[in-house]
Amino acid sequence: MAVESPATALGAAAPEFTLRGIDGRMHGLHELRGTRGTLVAFICNHCPYVQAVLPRLLRDARELAPLGGNVIAINPNDAEAYPEDSYARMVEVARDWPFPYLHDETQQVARAYGAVCTPDFFGYDAALRLRYRGRLDDQRKSPRDAGRKQPLDDAPRELFEAMQRIASGQLPPPRQYPAMGCSIKWRMA
Repeated sequence: MAVESPATALGAAAPEFTLRGIDGRMHGLHELRGTRGTLVAFICNHCPYVQAVLPRLLRDARELAPLGGNVIAINPNDAEAYPEDSYARMVEVARDWPFPYLHDETQQVARAYGAVCTPDFFGYDAALRLRYRGRLDDQRKSPRDAGRKQPLDDAPRELFEAMQRIASGQLPPPRQYPAMGCSIKWRMA
């Protein structure tokens, strides 16, 4: 079932965290943050929405790095119910990614951020204040999806352009569209 991220008040501080990365080490927000901006992306391995946007997210991360913008990916899904989202599988799928991929095994970080779906994007400025909460672009899944407005290569790069503005000290455009994806697979209480 597809879920949209809710509208979020901008300006909130990024919640601190320490999570295990696919390199086996523990990493914190302040260690991984960018000098001019930080994108926290809640993603997972199995979601078709994540799989569809991943090539564009990888491209955007590579282009944001020289601007002082870092990307941090976090997998919050319940790996017991969804083995494809296990830590071992994370290591397999992400070994060549240009950003850290962290495991939120307790799901406390996703809850602290208010993440609801994968992918769910949170863009922070240099002071770690929320400036963007929304989608990567208007290509919900595949560029072959019925009803798409433009070919993939011509799609406005909403998230990249917002983070580019944040890195240059500007505010992103005031209109931000919600992210859409699979609901986070929460553990049963």
